[in-house]
Amino acid sequence: MRAASEQSLRFLVEKWLAPASLASVHVTEFSRTRLGGRRYVRVETSFEAGSRGLFFFRHDDGCWCVFPPTADRQNLQAHPRAA
Repeated sequence: MRAASEQSLRFLVEKWLAPASLASVHVTEFSRTRLGGRRYVRVETSFEAGSRGLFFFRHDDGCWCVFPPTADRQNLQAHPRAA
């Protein structure tokens, strides 16, 4: 089992986006999912070569992950986007 600090938003931003000390990190979006009402944020890092961003989802246990909770993923598959 992972320590709570390994599921913190700060830890995951550093792990997935690997911001250098000179890179800026910004939360560019935050809200709740339409299905399930769970929190999410989009974090972006800027480099000279460009930018990278990822969505992070808050799970029921309080941890942040790069994938939505299982119940939300099942709802997303059951409700395809309208064309």
